[in-house]
Amino acid sequence: MESHSLNWSDEWLLGYTPMDQEHEEFVKQIACMQQANETELLGLLDSFYLLAKQHFEAENNWMTQTQFPPRDCHIDEHNAVLRSIEEVRQLLSVGRVDVARSLVAELVNWFPGHATHLDSALAHWMFKQKNDGKPVVIRRGLNFEKTS
Repeated sequence: MESHSLNWSDEWLLGYTPMDQEHEEFVKQIACMQQANETELLGLLDSFYLLAKQHFEAENNWMTQTQFPPRDCHIDEHNAVLRSIEEVRQLLSVGRVDVARSLVAELVNWFPGHATHLDSALAHWMFKQKNDGKPVVIRRGLNFEKTS
């Protein structure tokens, strides 16, 4: 499966710093897996699994503790991603590099939508819980078209 390269940029900022910091590491690790050779891939996938598990557990706890309304769907999606990674780790350990490459490509395609829809709503919710307002996000390097 062919996919584009996933690189961290300000476009991924959601305005809730703990989540933004974890997302940056998440994206960097996916990018490393995209570039990895076959011998590096299993170790990187193991590291990514631990990072994803930690990140998802943090988000799940935030959602549960603050009674985030659409938490069940969000938590289910986290669990599905972790199950997929676990299955692929097992297949990769017996030489199925192709399946691992497909998973990485799927993560590249999955992350933007997950961050934009589910995590963005959670980031706004968390910011409102702590600061009673919406986050202000400053993104560098955006291109604005001049209209006349």
